[in-house]
Amino acid sequence: MSDIPSTKPYLIRAIFDWCVDNGYTPHIMVSVDVHTRVPMAFVRDGRIVLNIAPYATHKLSISNDEVTCQARFGGVAQSLLVPMANVMAIYARENGQGMAFEVGAGTRDVGVELHADPDVQAADDDSMGEPDPTPVSSASPDDKPEPPPPKPGVPGRPHLRIIK
Repeated sequence: MSDIPSTKPYLIRAIFDWCVDNGYTPHIMVSVDVHTRVPMAFVRDGRIVLNIAPYATHKLSISNDEVTCQARFGGVAQSLLVPMANVMAIYARENGQGMAFEVGAGTRDVGVELHADPDVQAADDDSMGEPDPTPVSSASPDDKPEPPPPKPGVPGRPHLRIIK
């Protein structure tokens, strides 16, 4: 069996372009490990949400292997490096539409459409270069929320709800 390139970086670039083209703010949710270079002060429950909009980053590159850029955290410019295997999701902050992925090297790409909860209003943090440090979930690490029920008519297709 031949090594087939992952579709994940292509889907991430496509959703990023869709967000930018439609005036949305693209965010990525990242699983942080020893291979990830992000400001640890903003990491919650082993995850960080980064605003990767063109106005919030400098020298953004979404390659097949990693996402790199420079961004400001607390007024200090930092270089970020996120291995493609650690990108958990990319979505538009304003409406929650995007895609989630399985995390880890060697995993099969499975896209999941994200749906924003209409009762939850997005944060108004539009400061230049400041990624939204708000964790996706406010639950403690000991809480195990039940997964949402499958959407009627689409059996077995998981859905995520963003909680801010």
